[in-house]
Amino acid sequence: MALEPGIPTPVEYPVRVRAGKDWRFEVLHPKTRQRVRRFQVVHEKLFHLFVLSQDLEFFAHEHPKPAPDGTFRYRATLPKPGMYRLLCDFYPEGGTPQMVPLTLLTGAPGGTPQLAPDLTPKRATNVEVELVTQPPQPLAGNKTLLFFRLQPGDGLEQYLGAWGHLLAASDDLVDAIHSHPALADGGPKLQFNVIFPREAMYRVWVQFQRQGKVNTAAFTVPVSRLK
Repeated sequence: MALEPGIPTPVEYPVRVRAGKDWRFEVLHPKTRQRVRRFQVVHEKLFHLFVLSQDLEFFAHEHPKPAPDGTFRYRATLPKPGMYRLLCDFYPEGGTPQMVPLTLLTGAPGGTPQLAPDLTPKRATNVEVELVTQPPQPLAGNKTLLFFRLQPGDGLEQYLGAWGHLLAASDDLVDAIHSHPALADGGPKLQFNVIFPREAMYRVWVQFQRQGKVNTAAFTVPVSRLK
């Protein structure tokens, strides 16, 4: 008898959202189109939601709460009308980990923002964050090492089961990457490994927790095409 691995084939699970002051997210099974009600806990939560404005000035990492009817609920206050990208990160039981993008329009959409490279140190809530990339000029399709150094380096704590969280989004909001440190030990130096899929400007948000406070810092990383 031939043995087959018990790993499901990756299939995207559709997500429906009803937006307003109170948002409701509904995950559907890709074959039956029935509401999915069972999920695996990933980094201490059943559902991670990233909200990005089209100009990439607004970033939120939230966690809609499960409701008895199998949906996830979240109360949102967006800063201004426009287009927003919603990234739904969850793990349906019997499926594979998902990162499902949705587009939300609360007004007329704008164009692609004109971002300039910005790797200068950032001051967050109670820590300063420095970033160095290797190679200095990241190349699309190749591994880029992102080295973060935190000052002060004491009092660091795990946030949602990891020493750090990273989200990178291309300036046109087509590509998004959610990652956690490849190397981290609770000290002030952390390494993330990222493969940027194509040439673009990428806004990179990182989150670290120190002394009970979540710090969020944003950088803009230019990625070139491999010649």
